[in-house]
Amino acid sequence: MAGTPDEESHRHAAQTIARADAIILGRTTYELMEFWRTAKDLPPWMRPFKESINAAKKYLVSSTREPDGWNTEALTGDPVEAVRKLKEQPGDGLYVAGVTLPRVLADAGLIDEYEFVVYPTLVGHGPRLFEGLAEPLDLQHVGTTEFTSGVRAERYVPVGNS
Repeated sequence: MAGTPDEESHRHAAQTIARADAIILGRTTYELMEFWRTAKDLPPWMRPFKESINAAKKYLVSSTREPDGWNTEALTGDPVEAVRKLKEQPGDGLYVAGVTLPRVLADAGLIDEYEFVVYPTLVGHGPRLFEGLAEPLDLQHVGTTEFTSGVRAERYVPVGNS
């Protein structure tokens, strides 16, 4: 089924997370990802993703939730300023996931590259990515990874950052 995560897309996600110095997550996405903390009886092809997400340094942006282990630290105060400070540190890069937090960081010009993983399935509901973005953001396509399932991972950079 094309709309279902598959081995290739899971491997790609595991490699992306493993390359990042840390992952920045808002509360909702953090709580969704917590599934991997204790997931058992997974098919072998899902285990590399579990290993990557569990090993990754994580920053939680939330006013209602405190980290409770899982290699997670709270990002307190203004998330834009907190992420700006993280970006000033040496390293290979940060990864952000979710819906609300990426919009806030995009508005602040703090996202250097976007990757949209597109599943060829229409669901007719759900959140809209970057809904409420303060200004249009022009992006330049810099690469696509196509999986045999029909899933595509498309990478873009803001115009002027390529």
